[in-house]
Amino acid sequence: MISFTLQRDSQRRLVFTAPDGRTHIDVDPVRAFPLSDPRHSISICDSLGREILYIDSLDDLDPATRASLEAELAQREFVPIILRVINTPPKTEPSTWQVETDRGITTFEVDSDDSVYRRPPRRVSIVDSRGIRYEIPDTRNLDHHSRRVLDRFL
Repeated sequence: MISFTLQRDSQRRLVFTAPDGRTHIDVDPVRAFPLSDPRHSISICDSLGREILYIDSLDDLDPATRASLEAELAQREFVPIILRVINTPPKTEPSTWQVETDRGITTFEVDSDDSVYRRPPRRVSIVDSRGIRYEIPDTRNLDHHSRRVLDRFL
């Protein structure tokens, strides 16, 4: 049995803790074959995308760890892509965002400026108050208004 813990810190970053106590902050669980073989070949990657743990099968995990990992994978795999920011979110916290995504227009709340993450080279992640992550793969593809809104947060 493979043993480790996954939990969210106060800034909603996913923290991996190995059995020996080593921790990695802002990790991502990734399925190699999410559609054809979702139960096998899962990696836990650090914030730079480097693999820190490979899991051959979900069956190799204890039930609590497996449930935690499956919940994180389900959340990770539902990631709307932001195409543009429609409103100008207020500077007060929490702020309400109205965006157009690849799945349509939606409104969500962001608890704090710390919920907007810049990832190299031009990628941005936004985590709403419910823990849903929205992605902007490349800020250069946004319109002028959307880039100006993001400039305030990054």
